[in-house]
Amino acid sequence: MSSRPRSRRQDPRTQSLLPRAARERIAEDAVLLAGAASADAPALLAALQPVIAQAPWRHMVTPGGLTMSVAMTNCGHVGWVSDRRGYRYDSVDPDSGRPWPGMPALLQRLAARAAAMAGFAGFKPDACLVNRYAPGTRLSLHQDRNELDLSAPVVSVSLGLPAVFLFGGLRRADPAQRIALLHGDVVVWGGRQRLAFHGVTALADGEHPLTGACRINLTFRKAL
Repeated sequence: MSSRPRSRRQDPRTQSLLPRAARERIAEDAVLLAGAASADAPALLAALQPVIAQAPWRHMVTPGGLTMSVAMTNCGHVGWVSDRRGYRYDSVDPDSGRPWPGMPALLQRLAARAAAMAGFAGFKPDACLVNRYAPGTRLSLHQDRNELDLSAPVVSVSLGLPAVFLFGGLRRADPAQRIALLHGDVVVWGGRQRLAFHGVTALADGEHPLTGACRINLTFRKAL
């Protein structure tokens, strides 16, 4: 990877006016699928409503005691949780004491299809972390490394307001690309980039016809 971060696609406000490739490689084993979830977006958001009703949005706490700014919930066999005991996957929602809602079939199919388009056939996610970003919220650079199966990719679906996605290297200090993500975009990474550091810059103000003043992100993983 280049020693300097690339600045292309870094402003989502202007990116929507430019032609984009449907499939663009952003690293050796990382692919941007522009608009791959756009057609399914209304149905995806509708499928999330029962999930949110059963496991409402919450702001988790880091092991250090900080409250995360991004609201979260989960669906699938297990859900990603964070509290004073650390980061981990759990089959039970700690807020309700009940199992997490099952992953809607539409979400499973989208994740498997996107993974296959990116060169990772046979992906069967068992966890979907759902994040809700309000304007001003961000996600600092981090690795997805709590999964037992690191041979499977990560599939990230962006819905609603545009965002700037940071995609770096295998060290936190490595330069990070700034990639503008629009409604319906999907990023898939695995293989040599499976433990790449990534994050999201502070979300800009705005209003989207499907999500209102927020961005919804679906992150599919094979946790077990």
